[in-house]
Amino acid sequence: MKVALGPIQYYWPRNAVYEFYASIADAPVDIVYLGETVCTRRHELNHGDWLDVANALAAGGKEVVLSTQVLTEGEGDLKLVRRVVQNGRHRVEANDMGAVRMLAGADGWVAGPHLNIYNPQSLALLARLGAVRWVAPIEATRELVTGVLSECPIETELFAHGRLPLAYSARCFTARRYNLQKESCEYRCLEHPDGMALKTREGEPFLVLNGIQTQSARVYSLLRELDSLREAGVGIARVSPQSSGTVDVLKAIRDQTTTSLKIDSCDGFWHGKAGLERAA
Repeated sequence: MKVALGPIQYYWPRNAVYEFYASIADAPVDIVYLGETVCTRRHELNHGDWLDVANALAAGGKEVVLSTQVLTEGEGDLKLVRRVVQNGRHRVEANDMGAVRMLAGADGWVAGPHLNIYNPQSLALLARLGAVRWVAPIEATRELVTGVLSECPIETELFAHGRLPLAYSARCFTARRYNLQKESCEYRCLEHPDGMALKTREGEPFLVLNGIQTQSARVYSLLRELDSLREAGVGIARVSPQSSGTVDVLKAIRDQTTTSLKIDSCDGFWHGKAGLERAA
């Protein structure tokens, strides 16, 4: 099974991003997704900087994919999506239908998890438009993936480790926490390299706020389910970057020593349960 590294979901300082990808250059990962997918106010790296990182990783033998933003709200966001789509060298992951429209007819793009494809008819339509890889929805069950692929076989990737990106909003929850407006957020996300954790009144982990994105509190991990992923037709396991431990996770997958990882994880979606549950 191939291993993919998803785009960074958080807002990290420029030097931290470069140091992270320097460590990834020698890490056991086959595919690296790059780019800002959450909020275009995050500008530590611009489009040209991401291309420099992409070219360096590609020169080292990694397959590089540029990911488009999930929620586009204005012409500025659309301009960035167009620049990603028209980069001229690297494969593109489409994360909204606007990007799909721009990519229609082009060969070799990736249907991202936020397109929410749940049936073979929809996936077949995207394949006719040029998609060669499907990243299943984050809440996909084993039965859903098996059923879709039985009628529309295509290279398939699944979110296998990291905090789940559950929802996106036009409102920035991190800015709101500091009584700031989204347009004058003071870039407070930089203070939370793994998002801002929320707990219930009883003190139980509940959600993580990451700007306009809401994430799961627990790390979703299917690293002990890699055999069942293969049996369902999944050929690529995606790991979502976190501020520490990402390279260790990649090595554990490659060395098949994932049972040694000590994490407070959940895996409910894959088993048809609530996402925050853990299979027995």
